[in-house]
Amino acid sequence: MTTLINTKIPEFKVEAYHKDDFKTVTHNDLMGKWSILFFYPADFTFVCPTELGDMADKYEEFKKMGVEVYSVSTDTHFVHKAWHDASETIKKIQYPMLADPTGLLSRAFGVHIEEAGLAYRGTFVINPEGMIKLAEIHDNGIGRNADELLRKVQAAQFVATHPNEVCPAKWRPGEDTLKPGLDLVGKI
Repeated sequence: MTTLINTKIPEFKVEAYHKDDFKTVTHNDLMGKWSILFFYPADFTFVCPTELGDMADKYEEFKKMGVEVYSVSTDTHFVHKAWHDASETIKKIQYPMLADPTGLLSRAFGVHIEEAGLAYRGTFVINPEGMIKLAEIHDNGIGRNADELLRKVQAAQFVATHPNEVCPAKWRPGEDTLKPGLDLVGKI
């Protein structure tokens, strides 16, 4: 299996539901800022609304960090609107909900389930240059945590601006980092 880490995002063009409107989103919309692509299996399901609601609750914190969130499923943008209109949890969402009914985007990111026409729970953090810095794929019964994703994005942004430092486990902004070197080998 080939990793997507430090590879450029593929070119794409999809429809989206965003703030009571339909719009087109392309790979170019992700350039110049940090972005999260947050794949999930389907609208009107069980674990998915808990995750999307969790991301909605943290969305302002992501925005303050210069990060745009894009949820993605293989539903159409029409289904996204219907779900938004029907669910109190989904009504909280202020980020774009991308439609991938052909599976093109989910295939490009390695999360498409061919026999089901759905996506696994894939999370991808993309830097302003369009390079994938985090790639996580979960089985569909395992929900994600927006707090942990927020911490990982903070670490990715820190490392991007401090190239000689790395963030240890459970690192939070303001805590000590490490400067890799021979003097640390065997001392941690």
